[in-house]
Amino acid sequence: MNKIQLFFHYLFRFIWNLIFVISYPILASFGLLFIGLTWIFSKLSQLLARIRPEGKKVTIKASDWETLPHTNELIEALEVKSIMFGPSGFKLRRVDGVPSILSDYVFGNKVRVIEEGLILEKWNSTDSKELPDFDICLYNPDEDSLRPLTNIKCFDWHVSERGERELFFKWFDGTQGGEVKVAL
Repeated sequence: MNKIQLFFHYLFRFIWNLIFVISYPILASFGLLFIGLTWIFSKLSQLLARIRPEGKKVTIKASDWETLPHTNELIEALEVKSIMFGPSGFKLRRVDGVPSILSDYVFGNKVRVIEEGLILEKWNSTDSKELPDFDICLYNPDEDSLRPLTNIKCFDWHVSERGERELFFKWFDGTQGGEVKVAL
């Protein structure tokens, strides 16, 4: 390199290093601030979830037939389908040995217990390419009936409100969300 090129090389290197030294604390502070705000909102969300529960929440784990909690030891679950990085599908049966409509379908691992019965995700397909496609159903154990309430095409849903004879479901699929009102 000749002297002029060397001079500009050192000048631009000095300017670049000066910009980096000045901007680094600002960028690092922004990162720490972002992580802190995310943590605060996470803790706030957990606190609000405890204040207003959506009912008794049941999560099924993979193993042999396992009795579902909050069902008065009436229903058992067995994992039959597991999607990598996704939900699992389960077969359900009654513990008392009574033949049930539940054995005909595959259900997701979200089970909500309400006064009228159990809210279940009845999968319409077990093919990974066609999921999520399921009906949210109400199972009445006394009558052994499974009544579809609504069809949702995402796995992120919850019971948001409960009215006199109606339920409100909120859902979010990663890009959009919505609310569905169903009659009981």
